[in-house]
Amino acid sequence: MALSMFLNSFTFYPQLQTQSRTPFPIFKPFKPTISTPQKLLTNPPNLLKIRSVHGNSQPYLATGAKPRWENALSTAASLYPVYVTVGGAIACLRPSTFSWFVDKGPASYSLSLGFIMLSMGITLELRDLVNLFMQRPLAILFGCVAQYTIMPVFALIISKSLGLSPSLSVGLILLGCCPGGTASNVVTLIAQGDVPLSIVMTVCTTLGAVLLTPILTKILAGTYVPVDAIQLSISTLQVVVAPILVGSYLQSSFPKAVKLATPFAPLVAVLTSSLLACSVFSENVVRLKSSIIASSLSADPSPLVRAQALFSSELGAVILSVLLLHFAGFFVGYISAALAGFKEPQRRAISVEVGMQNSSLGVVLATSHFTSGLVALPPAMSAVIMNIMGSSLGFFWRFIDPSSDSASSTKVHDK
Repeated sequence: MALSMFLNSFTFYPQLQTQSRTPFPIFKPFKPTISTPQKLLTNPPNLLKIRSVHGNSQPYLATGAKPRWENALSTAASLYPVYVTVGGAIACLRPSTFSWFVDKGPASYSLSLGFIMLSMGITLELRDLVNLFMQRPLAILFGCVAQYTIMPVFALIISKSLGLSPSLSVGLILLGCCPGGTASNVVTLIAQGDVPLSIVMTVCTTLGAVLLTPILTKILAGTYVPVDAIQLSISTLQVVVAPILVGSYLQSSFPKAVKLATPFAPLVAVLTSSLLACSVFSENVVRLKSSIIASSLSADPSPLVRAQALFSSELGAVILSVLLLHFAGFFVGYISAALAGFKEPQRRAISVEVGMQNSSLGVVLATSHFTSGLVALPPAMSAVIMNIMGSSLGFFWRFIDPSSDSASSTKVHDK
């Protein structure tokens, strides 16, 4: 699910804070075989030495600890999976809770995603983005290609293998064709991956979504329902690229005002994302409840048979398909990066970036351009499933030192 780009590495490390005009957490994983590593920033005077997540001391630009209220806001923003899960439970029990937002859709959905993308834009500087791209172009290009090949192809395979209905198949394919979600930047940090690589991949795939998401959706889902690629492209440009560019302009033109608003923006964007996903989910609760009741009325009382009946229902099919899609993204993304010869931190970043999608964009495009409400269901369910899977993978990798893999290899890949 799209979170704002300023949900960066310091969400989980509030004691670290870069200068306000450097939105990216600039560091490279420790490589013991490199004597003079290339750095994005030269070492200016009076740099503070702090310990990175990889255990080695690296120079950072630091301005001191953040105030407690900013740390509290950062902590609250990091609980995004909790908000989505709780909101989903409320949507199941009382769908009418979100009716005020649903009734104004799809305009309310588009405005919500535009606000989230605007939040990303106010933290971007094109100079920083270009510097990061020039530092590791091969890894970034590989990750972007992996993003727009692995997920769309597996979405098509899974939809056909499970025999999903046309509406659910289109929704799953649309989800697979979306760019990477910026929640992946936080998960990459937790997993001790290459955070700058993750950030640039997110930005590049998001900008590329204007053309790639509509074209891939038309090619793969056009056999199920008519797909207007031009209108999809225009909508993506309006709700994704335009807000990012506006935010970047505001960041450069009104830095003082942006600096005042930035501490509050992550939490507001996270709550907006949660509201968007839960509202779409609440629209389909009645249909999903009926499938649950039908599976519970099975003549065979054994738990295995009932579980099989549940996964044969629409709800079960959506859950299973979304689980398989994200698992394929994480697993195949990691394996492909390993086969390409990337170091462990880059493998983790590419794996997380490929596996985590901007499901908010999927929700907005589904509600704006497809008549069936079921098309938006896979992206909405992805908001919960993807974040739980991504966070779990991140915390698993957190206890495995990535430098051990790098130290065992004699070949240096400075990508």
